Amino acid sequence: MCRTLAAFPTTCLERAKEFKTRLGIFLHKSELGSETGSLGKFDWGSKHSKESRSFSEDVLGWKESFDLLLSSKNGVAAFHAFLKTEFSEENLEFWLACEEFKKIRSAARLSSRAQHIFDEFICSEAPKEVNIDHETRELTRMNVQAATATCFDVAQGKTRTLMEKDSYPRFLKSPAYQDLAAQASAATPSASSCSPAEPSHTRATRQ
Repeated sequence: MCRTLAAFPTTCLERAKEFKTRLGIFLHKSELGSETGSLGKFDWGSKHSKESRSFSEDVLGWKESFDLLLSSKNGVAAFHAFLKTEFSEENLEFWLACEEFKKIRSAARLSSRAQHIFDEFICSEAPKEVNIDHETRELTRMNVQAATATCFDVAQGKTRTLMEKDSYPRFLKSPAYQDLAAQASAATPSASSCSPAEPSHTRATRQ
């Protein structure tokens, strides 16, 4: 991927701009952004906003691990906005659909939902076909015929691995996330500012 704005091809710049716009809209909808949804006008450092501090910590956590990103509602929304600019949002949507699928307890609903997920993401020429190998596709096809909560586990795991090794690193290097993380870092107290006060007897010795 592109590394600096000067080196960006036109298409890369357009995708970066689109991601930043989508992310700005997402932040606005989360009531964390300005009225325009502008990342640059984000009120990160408001001492009266616990939500802003919490969000800053959340944003910085996304780069610690892919698991932390997926466990964050805001992180998933931001990652989804990025994937849409790469035309690969179906991978995350499939992963999320599988997570919801595992929560189903009704056998009848499990079966119908399994078929729906298969038709939407797995079968050949599906509207949101994910990138998995033929063997995994066929295994999933057989699993769906006798659906259980784990029938998509193999396909979900491979899709997750693909996102973690491919899309996730690009997300972290994207200008929009870099900008977001920089603002989050600025709004998070540094270790030095949190250091304990100098003992009074030390100050007295100096005087």
